[in-house]
Amino acid sequence: MIEFNTFLFVFLVVFIGQSIFSTWLDRINIGYAQKNPGKVPQGFEEFLDAEKLARMGAYTARKGRLGIIGEIVSSVVLLVILLSGILPAVAAGLAGLGPTSILAGLIFFFIPGSIQFLAELPFGYYNTFVIEEEFGFNRSTLKLWIIDHIKSGIIGTVLFAALFSILMLLIRYSPLHWWFWGFLIVSAVQVLLAVLFPVVIAPLFNKFEPVKDEELSRKIMSLMDENGIRVKKVLQMNAGVRSRHTNAYFTGIGKTKQIVLYDTLIESHSHDEILSVLAHEAGHFRKKHVLKQLAVFSLFLLAAFYITWLFVRWPLPYNTFGFSTILPYAGLFLAGIVWQKAGFFLQPFYMSISRRFEEQADTYAVNMLRTASPLVTAMKRLSADNLSNLNPHPLYAWFHYSHPPILKRLNQLEEAQRKLGERGTDQTRRAAGS
Repeated sequence: MIEFNTFLFVFLVVFIGQSIFSTWLDRINIGYAQKNPGKVPQGFEEFLDAEKLARMGAYTARKGRLGIIGEIVSSVVLLVILLSGILPAVAAGLAGLGPTSILAGLIFFFIPGSIQFLAELPFGYYNTFVIEEEFGFNRSTLKLWIIDHIKSGIIGTVLFAALFSILMLLIRYSPLHWWFWGFLIVSAVQVLLAVLFPVVIAPLFNKFEPVKDEELSRKIMSLMDENGIRVKKVLQMNAGVRSRHTNAYFTGIGKTKQIVLYDTLIESHSHDEILSVLAHEAGHFRKKHVLKQLAVFSLFLLAAFYITWLFVRWPLPYNTFGFSTILPYAGLFLAGIVWQKAGFFLQPFYMSISRRFEEQADTYAVNMLRTASPLVTAMKRLSADNLSNLNPHPLYAWFHYSHPPILKRLNQLEEAQRKLGERGTDQTRRAAGS
């Protein structure tokens, strides 16, 4: 039976407060995006008109409203699961398996996880086959959508089961130090997944092949070689079978490192624009942003494991939610919810680091290409083609944007171009003086 105490009060304040704050952010962002409909930003005239700008605002609003409803439903379902007594009943039924049983823990996680998945599934369907369809992005079929979910479910379940099993064994045989060994193992698995993703996981969902445009492929390899970046493969991905959205990215570590272009990007952008996007991605590589992000994340992960260890050993959460004894797998479940809700308020820190790295990658691309023009054009075309929100609320962007808002990003590119010109002028003067 649920015990009403200070811990439950604080938990509910954080849980409900996060949900309310998150939905409020979505609401103010929707209103802010529609603040100046019809006013095409300076420099976008070639890519936008008033009608398309209105579609951008409508797209942001539709996605945002769906997100609000989804957030409310997901939070209510989870709260019902926590306060209804379902979890202690499940744990009681599994008591014969033991408090550190791997099978008991997997069953315990599977039941609420399945309920949450089913509750959230209709929103994913509506997003793909109603909103994305309405705005001309969706190319997926129901069959492909279902297959993708089955594949994702299998991969996610296998990975979770493997890591969870290891954690439960560590808890059983090293109750005082499992948090540290768990941190090391999870960190190693992250690196392993980064290596295996492009060659094992990604091909399960998409077809990858050498870029068919041989001239573009030569230009890419030449650009990378000139800047000391060794990439074995330049591939195009059949992203167009699911969506018209465009993108490009570096992936892999070491021998699995490769460049991937969406086929939709190749179809809609010039060679110079594509090269500028890849120069930006090269900036991430040369600046070692992946390693830096991994280092920062590892520090937080280590702290999170230690705090989770303390939480799992603490009797109060178990008593509060109706458990008759300390059950490590139940403690991990409750800790996961606490991190999910409280961790939301740490997002601005992660996002600020990411935005800083994006600025550095943009500057690198300008210096690499000796001009900002193709990247500026590419950013404008990407924004127009993807119906990106050109006018996000600053607070929303602070919490959610891993990249600077597009108008700010364009200003930063212009500043990088100005500094590049100043350096060129200084070099010319020094050469003339010598």
